[in-house]
Amino acid sequence: MIVPRRFAGDFHQFCLRNAKACPLVGVSRAGCPSIPALGDIDIRTDAPQYNIYHFGEVIRQRTDIIDLWRDDFAAFALGSALTVEAALVEKGVKLHSIGCGKALPKFRTNIMTRGAGAFGGEMVVSMRPIRRCDVDKVRALTARFPLAHGSPIHVGEPSIIGISDLMAPDWGDAVEIMDGEVPVFWASSLTAQDALARAGLAISITVSPGHMLITDVDAKADAGIFKV
Repeated sequence: MIVPRRFAGDFHQFCLRNAKACPLVGVSRAGCPSIPALGDIDIRTDAPQYNIYHFGEVIRQRTDIIDLWRDDFAAFALGSALTVEAALVEKGVKLHSIGCGKALPKFRTNIMTRGAGAFGGEMVVSMRPIRRCDVDKVRALTARFPLAHGSPIHVGEPSIIGISDLMAPDWGDAVEIMDGEVPVFWASSLTAQDALARAGLAISITVSPGHMLITDVDAKADAGIFKV
């Protein structure tokens, strides 16, 4: 997430106040297109695709932002729940959303974030169908990855968190709940992206949903490659 420096303090505070949805794994210095905590990366080129926002609307997408970079830009890297998928599969958790060519479904909820300056709104969550027999295992395993959203925020009936139709996600693709499965919801970094859009800044930049930056830094000793 990239914002002009005048908004960086408030955005930083928004992330700290909503750490479950917006787990900060790195922050750049204003004007510096790198985040040393994440290794040798260039913020302007190393994500597969970027969304360019103008007053809250996506006006175009780019595969690099070299010519858009400004000396007053500050970048914030947020962890992704995709980081833990390999660990879940390794422990025998079946994730039929992997390899199906679909983006994880994400929903705006009725859970309000703690606002900061121009940034606020409802929490966004991602959903994965999980076998009932695996739910406790999934809770315990994902809790070990707080910088990848940690444990789920809700399991089961979606209407409790304001979701009326699992087959109509606000972002991503619908995923069917199979027999023996329950919907499991994690806080999503799209919460921050949605807050940026609501703030209506003259310019802000994010990675496009589903186009994560893969770093060479371990999330934990046993976590493998970290995605942000």
